Amino acid sequence: MPIETHELPVTRLTHGPKLHWFGYYDKFPWDQSGRWLLAMESDFDERSPRPGETIRLGRLDLGGDRVFQSFAETGAWNWQQGTHLQWLPTEPETVIYNTLAGDHFGAVVHNLATGAKRELPRAIYAISRSGRQAVTLNFARVASTRPGYGYNALPQLAGPDVPDDDGIWTVDLASGASKLLFSIRQIYEMGTTESMVGARHWFNHLQYSTDDSRFVFLHRWRHDAKRFYTRMFTANPDGSDIWMLNDQGASHFDWQGPRHILCWSPHRDQGLRYVLYHDLTRETQVIGADVFQTDGHCSYSPDGQWILTDTYPDKELKRTLILYNIAENRRVDIGRFWSRPVVPPDPHQEVRVDLHPRWSRDGRSVCLDSTHERERQMYSIDVSPIVG
Repeated sequence: MPIETHELPVTRLTHGPKLHWFGYYDKFPWDQSGRWLLAMESDFDERSPRPGETIRLGRLDLGGDRVFQSFAETGAWNWQQGTHLQWLPTEPETVIYNTLAGDHFGAVVHNLATGAKRELPRAIYAISRSGRQAVTLNFARVASTRPGYGYNALPQLAGPDVPDDDGIWTVDLASGASKLLFSIRQIYEMGTTESMVGARHWFNHLQYSTDDSRFVFLHRWRHDAKRFYTRMFTANPDGSDIWMLNDQGASHFDWQGPRHILCWSPHRDQGLRYVLYHDLTRETQVIGADVFQTDGHCSYSPDGQWILTDTYPDKELKRTLILYNIAENRRVDIGRFWSRPVVPPDPHQEVRVDLHPRWSRDGRSVCLDSTHERERQMYSIDVSPIVG
C-alpha cells in the first residue's frame, strides 16, 4: 500500500520568550466548547527539573488573542507528561492538575470561572471518562525508574524494589478518598520470570476504557539504566479481574472502544507492529502492517475511523505526523517536523520534545508540541481536508 503525502498548514499557538507545551497524547487540551486550550509554561527546557522548581499552568483563548493566561503554578511536573493537567468532565470550566503539597504529591480541582479550588490528598494519573474517579500511582517511584515521567521533588517516597504497600490506587474525585487496588508485589507474583528477580519494579501509563468498565496499565522492571522490560495488564476499576494482555513488551497504546486496545508491541508472527488486543481474550490483529514500521503516539479519532500517530526523529532529525484510515488501510503523512537534538546527549532523553499529537473533541483538528522553530511551543493543524 503506497503512503500518501499531504502536508497541511500549521498554526502556531504559543510564542516565546517562554516555552510552552501540553504533554502526553492521551488527553484533550481543548475544553468542551473548543474555545479554550490548556498549556504549560516554563522559563527553561534544556535540563531536568530540580526539586522546588515550578511551572505555570494556563489556557489560551482560541477565539481571541491566544495569549497564555496563567491560573496556577505547580512543583509536581515533568517534561513528558507535565502535571497531568486536564479538564474535569463533571464541572464546566474546571481543570484538575497535580501539586507538591508539603511532604506528598496531591491534586487540585480548580474552577477557572470562580477561582474556587478543592485539594485532593493524592496526585492523579488517569481520570475516568465520567470524571468521577481516577487511578494513580507513585510519581516519586516513576521518577527513580523512568526519568521524565515521574516527579523528582520527593525522592524519599520512591520505596523498595518490590513493595507490597505501593501500587495503583483509585481516587474518588468528589471526596478525595483513595484506596490501594493492588500492589506491585501482587503483580510481580503473577507469573514471575527470571528477568524480574532482583530488579526494580514500577507501574506506568494508566488509561480507562471508553466506557470506564476497565483500565489498562504497564508493569515494568529494570536491573540497570540500559534496558527495561514491560508487561501490559487490564483490570476492573475496583482492581478485580486482572488480565495480562501481553508479556513480551508494550509501548504506546489507546483504547478502541470498551474491549480493544491498540498497542505498539511484538506480534508472534510479524515482529513489532501496531497490534489490536481484545481484552480478556488471546485474540490479536495487526493493524496497518504494510504502512507502519516504527513506534508512535497513537490515538483514535472521536468517531473511531482514524488513527493519529507520529514517529521519532529520522536521519534528518524530522518527526512525521500521520493520519491512518482504518477501513481503507490508508496512511496519509500530513507533516514533517524538525526535532531539536538533545545537547549534551542524555541517555534517558528526558528533555526531548515529542510531537505527542492530540485530537480536538470534534475530530477536525490536532494539537502538537514541537521544536521545529527551534523552541518548545504548541501548534495546531486543521485536518478536516483529510478526515472530512
